[in-house]
Amino acid sequence: MAREAHDPPARAATDHRSQPRRRGDALTAAIFQATLDELAEHGYAKLTMERVAERARASKASLYRRWPTRIELAMDAVYHALPDPTAPPDTGTLRGDVLASLRASADALAGPAGEAMRGLLSDVLRDQATTTQVRQHSQGTGRMVMGEIARRAAERGEIDPGVVTPRRLETGQALLRTYFLFNDVPIPDEIIVEIVDEVVLPLFGADPAASSA
Repeated sequence: MAREAHDPPARAATDHRSQPRRRGDALTAAIFQATLDELAEHGYAKLTMERVAERARASKASLYRRWPTRIELAMDAVYHALPDPTAPPDTGTLRGDVLASLRASADALAGPAGEAMRGLLSDVLRDQATTTQVRQHSQGTGRMVMGEIARRAAERGEIDPGVVTPRRLETGQALLRTYFLFNDVPIPDEIIVEIVDEVVLPLFGADPAASSA
């Protein structure tokens, strides 16, 4: 819908169409940042394509061409803000690496990523179609991170490669997310240590006492 001629001058001054056009990575980065800022300030329930477009000084059409729904936009923005899953922390020990990885995830859950996750869960519980969207859009970053950590641990001789399975790779992150969903943030560090020492390391046949963070 075209802007009315009697719109306030302040709105006209901030109209994205009066600004230099951005394309490619610059535009995508601006959209992701606007999405994260909206999540942090207003929450997932109030996240709209219109608000993101206005904040990013982009057109709604440019958003909808790539992200047909706010679910897809929110998930991509959150994944973009997370550390590179192919390069997890390298502390020199399995225990240290897992602790560092889960601590980074806990930090992310205390911010816009956590707000998006709570909102997505609410949508999923109400709508089966949303569940399908989330599954299709999931990038499996947690498993990727743990897969690289486990590979390095096996090369160092800390664990047997045969104990590395998809379910074991997912356990630490799954327990962290479960705690987050039913408790306040930030997640206490002692919870993270318990997840690592009492669950993750025993699953891989590693002794928590054999290394330190």
